[in-house]
Amino acid sequence: MKLEVNGRSSEVSAAPDTPLLYVLRNDLGLAGTRFGCGSGQCGACFVLVDGKAVASCDLPVWTLENKKIVTVEGLGNGDLHPVQKALIAEQAAQCGYCMSGIAVAAVGLLSKNKNPSEAEVREALDKNLCRCGSHNRVVKAVLRAAKEMT
Repeated sequence: MKLEVNGRSSEVSAAPDTPLLYVLRNDLGLAGTRFGCGSGQCGACFVLVDGKAVASCDLPVWTLENKKIVTVEGLGNGDLHPVQKALIAEQAAQCGYCMSGIAVAAVGLLSKNKNPSEAEVREALDKNLCRCGSHNRVVKAVLRAAKEMT
């Protein structure tokens, strides 16, 4: 089947019910998207599908033909996205395992809402779990990115 990932068309041979996460990591070599819980509840595996942040660990690849998929590797078009730069500047990552999913979710939010409130950022990132407890720095980083992008 054909998938459009990070602006590139790719042919993949996978069983239709294979989770997108496995295709991204194993077939396309895009290892930035992480496996967390395997049930779509932690946010580590988030990617953008047609601009919306979704869990890729339980999303069957057959549902994605004719959809645009963006992974953390595709956020900045060859450079770091302003969200990624802000996450670094605000020292938002500790272990970093959850950061790819958080960055993707934040970019999804800012593509729809250029000037979110703190409450809107928290709501948009509600499905992203961070065991290190850096949520406040993440929120600060997303608000910073929003300002820098306007």
